[in-house]
Amino acid sequence: MKNLFFVAVAVGIFTGTSNLVNAQTSVNVERLSHNGKPFTPKFIEGIEISPVANRIAYVEVVGNVKNNLTPSELKNNSTDLSSVASIEKCNALQFKYGMLMDMEVENITNFSLYNFIDEWWGTPYHYGGSNKAGIDCSAFTGQLFSSVYNNGLPRTAKEQYNLCIKIDKENLQEGDLVFFKTKRTLSHVGMYLGNDCFVHSSTSSGVTINKLTDDYYSRKFIGGGRIVK
Repeated sequence: MKNLFFVAVAVGIFTGTSNLVNAQTSVNVERLSHNGKPFTPKFIEGIEISPVANRIAYVEVVGNVKNNLTPSELKNNSTDLSSVASIEKCNALQFKYGMLMDMEVENITNFSLYNFIDEWWGTPYHYGGSNKAGIDCSAFTGQLFSSVYNNGLPRTAKEQYNLCIKIDKENLQEGDLVFFKTKRTLSHVGMYLGNDCFVHSSTSSGVTINKLTDDYYSRKFIGGGRIVK
């Protein structure tokens, strides 16, 4: 299904879904997939994706998909083709964040959430800040919950943690909060998106998306929490 996502990106371009994608500078990603090795998103600067480049990528991806199918799958690929048709209906925001988080694009359905993330992306971190000149982690989750879920949160990460129903890592769902002990006590919060990804205002990159499996965050993670929306 992951391969079909990239087929659909190319198909969408050729059918008029998009002629040119000028991706936000720090959000651009490239698929790193060679010799069957898994890929990880890689941030790259100033990349413009043109129809010519994607025509080449399309040919390569289609070939890779066919080469990776077993004989039985090649005989019964009508489901794959229908999936491509379904994915083709997805919009640019779904493709953008599906690629960034290695998620199936049709599973990205909360457009209010991803529009909010897109609007705030790259906003610098500022302790005590609460606007696009600079925002800290708990102010960001507060703004997110207010705008997307119409639900207010307390101001600090500790207060937000105390308000939550505690959730184990393996049971996290989109919209759950994730908490970290980056100092001597609980000091950081973000919001879970899926596939181990969470959005937050980080001290180093501002509003961005990271993974709970990243070495730093896996060591600092202390738990998840669910707000009754």
